[in-house]
Amino acid sequence: MKPHRNLVRGYAQDLRLFGSPMAKAGLALMLVTLLVLPTIVRDDFWLSVLIYSGITAVGAIGLNLLTGYTGQISLGHAFFIGAGAYAAAVVGGDLGLPLPVWLLASAAVGAMLGGLIGPFALRLRGHYLAIVTLGLIFIGEHLWRNLRDVTGGNNGTSVGARATLGPVDLGSLKLAGEVYSRNQGYFWLVWGLVAIVALLAKNLVRTRPGRALRAVRDHDQAAEVIGVRAGRYKIGAFVVSSAIAAMAGALFGSYQQHVSPDDWTLLLSIQYIAIIIVGGLGTIFGSILGAVFVGALPALIDEYSSAIPGVATEAGGDGFISVFALNQAIFGLLIVLFLVFEPRGLAGIWFRVKAYFKSWPFSY
Repeated sequence: MKPHRNLVRGYAQDLRLFGSPMAKAGLALMLVTLLVLPTIVRDDFWLSVLIYSGITAVGAIGLNLLTGYTGQISLGHAFFIGAGAYAAAVVGGDLGLPLPVWLLASAAVGAMLGGLIGPFALRLRGHYLAIVTLGLIFIGEHLWRNLRDVTGGNNGTSVGARATLGPVDLGSLKLAGEVYSRNQGYFWLVWGLVAIVALLAKNLVRTRPGRALRAVRDHDQAAEVIGVRAGRYKIGAFVVSSAIAAMAGALFGSYQQHVSPDDWTLLLSIQYIAIIIVGGLGTIFGSILGAVFVGALPALIDEYSSAIPGVATEAGGDGFISVFALNQAIFGLLIVLFLVFEPRGLAGIWFRVKAYFKSWPFSY
């Protein structure tokens, strides 16, 4: 009876979000880091890198729910991110509504679009579904360039959505007589939302719907046999993933203050695919790791391109590869290397290291 009791106790612990002392200590450490880091790192460049990484992490969590947990390959993630940015421009900028309203409005727009695309997942899977979602990129490009009243056309549009929570303006934050920069305020906003979205997503995947999503991913027909309504969960995954992606786009537009159709290209979708593969498919933690690792690369390469041998820093330079081409090459190389040598991504490496130290000194 004792082994059975231990199994039940271990299963109950796995169902809890923070079931071990180590997990609780890690949560406390992350919260302290979130609060303290902007007061230590005040350089605008590094803060902007962390902010863009956080925005990317939000979108990556959404894509991982769809691809990593449900097995639905999507190359149209950039379409939903762009839709969220333009929704924020209208609701938060033109209408002047506060942060919670334009953020939720963007999520609602993304969910609606995901609900329209989701039914295609009922008949298509694998490469066929990927081709359909790829078409969203080109449909979106046509819409973004021609709906000039909303998107500004080829020149783009300004996004005046302000990060205001009641009387508090995170873009110009003042606390206890201390004035914080716009980047510091946005760091707290973005990474606070990363924590909230990650918590909600983790809570989703550890419960019955999350187990149903994994059953659909592994074999949708077998899932139907055991009572899982695969169609409902496939559409639901698209709705949730698209809503989270639109939130990421709204944050991106609000922070950058200007967006254009060139921001929502196929390269952005490929970047998100690289992020969830490098971070770890089917893991919320891996989405954040991949976003920090891969999402920060373009900004770092652009900033230090002059120190990288062979990189042309401007048109007509001495280098043999541009910064843009180098970013594309790195994304492709990371996807290949991790798929071949570490399919579980950075999260898999972390899980192995944690398992090793948990069993130490008996590991060999």
